[in-house]
Amino acid sequence: MKEFINYLEQVFYLNKHQIDFVVSRAKELHLQKDDFFSEAGKVPKRVGFIVNGIFRYCYYNDKGEEITNYFVGENNFITDYPNFEANTISGEYIQAVTDCQLLVFSKENWVEISNELTQWNHLIDRSYNQCLLDAIGKRSPLVSEDATTRYLSFLKNFPGFVNRIPLSYVASYLGITQQSLSRIRKNIA
Repeated sequence: MKEFINYLEQVFYLNKHQIDFVVSRAKELHLQKDDFFSEAGKVPKRVGFIVNGIFRYCYYNDKGEEITNYFVGENNFITDYPNFEANTISGEYIQAVTDCQLLVFSKENWVEISNELTQWNHLIDRSYNQCLLDAIGKRSPLVSEDATTRYLSFLKNFPGFVNRIPLSYVASYLGITQQSLSRIRKNIA
């Protein structure tokens, strides 16, 4: 809970009463590695704040191949935000890559916070836009770089993740085979 309060104080600039109100609406949730926080084909019904662990956003392409789109670690919110807000069906999965501890807000509690704190939607939109820009900034160079450069960029953009997550997910994110990733890792070691 301490991590979440620190996050709120630094990012959202809320006073103690507002923080207490937000915290009172959160529920603790523990997910095991490989559990899903949100699934494709379903309407996302909750927002989570990652206290400990790593999640990945993934989907299946038209060939039925599983594609890892992004990773999110501690001190970040997770949800399929556009579909959560619009109450529409998601096209992607949010899966625990490690055992995870979260604080979770139901749709009802999220709306209640929004109604109580007039600046909440603005703060969340700003936070979501920053996350989107970060994701694009980390993902865009992957299109034009060679595989070794992509892997080095991954190490820089997701420090400490490579030792905590399956290499198959890293390879999928980088758009290469696991065998290619093994060769790259061997060559730069």
